[in-house]
Amino acid sequence: MNTDTLTLALWQCPYAASTAEALARLDTTAAEARALGAELLVCPEMSLTGYQVGAAAAATLAEPADGPLAQAVAAIAQRHRTAIVYGYPEANTGGQPYNAVQFITADGQRLANYRKTHLFGDIDRAQFSPGPQAPAVFDWNGWRLGLLVCYDIEFPEPARSLALQGVDAILVPTANMIDFDEVQRVLLPARALENRVFVAYANACGREGDTTYGGLSTVCAPMGAVRVQAGRDEQLLLTTLDRSALQRARHTSQWPDRRTDLYRSGLA
Repeated sequence: MNTDTLTLALWQCPYAASTAEALARLDTTAAEARALGAELLVCPEMSLTGYQVGAAAAATLAEPADGPLAQAVAAIAQRHRTAIVYGYPEANTGGQPYNAVQFITADGQRLANYRKTHLFGDIDRAQFSPGPQAPAVFDWNGWRLGLLVCYDIEFPEPARSLALQGVDAILVPTANMIDFDEVQRVLLPARALENRVFVAYANACGREGDTTYGGLSTVCAPMGAVRVQAGRDEQLLLTTLDRSALQRARHTSQWPDRRTDLYRSGLA
């Protein structure tokens, strides 16, 4: 196994009409991604159920992290020998479901689960509870990875928290609307550059009810350059992350000059 590189695919797609359809399309896409050489497939936010489904439907569709949806994704990952990051509503005994994402390895193991901590407006707050824990950090195939969901990446603190824990890449399933392209054009390059990490942002596209999603799924390199970016329509976006780019970027990092003595403890 070559741990100096990581080939990943971002699946920019519209939401399916049902979980059964979503899983069938995921199966087809995982096969395609693997045929193209991808080791990891990153899907949009709430990719298995739809995002703006309403509080009642979100509660009905919610499952535990090891529930039937997870088992179905694990079978797909094993069948196509490809790790998968996907979004789903996670059951919460204390209230509304969590807007969660999960990383399942190519051998079907659940390696990391993260619940979105920053809820976006009435859309999120009507359906979900905010995640109570900091972003997930985990090691896989020689890479240290972190998970965020959509709106989380628009704040500097979650990405910096992951960077302080040594992540090489931040994986961000998202459902960003077409009116907010500044996220892809400005914030993603900034997060990559200021933290010297790769940022992989897998967005939805198409329409869901009255909402149009903006696509433009993006991978940024550690110096902020856009490595690849999709258009507006459905697309399987492929790129290879290389450790040498991380090393070059970190040689010129501003981190050694940080004045942590002047920051609040939560930012140091």
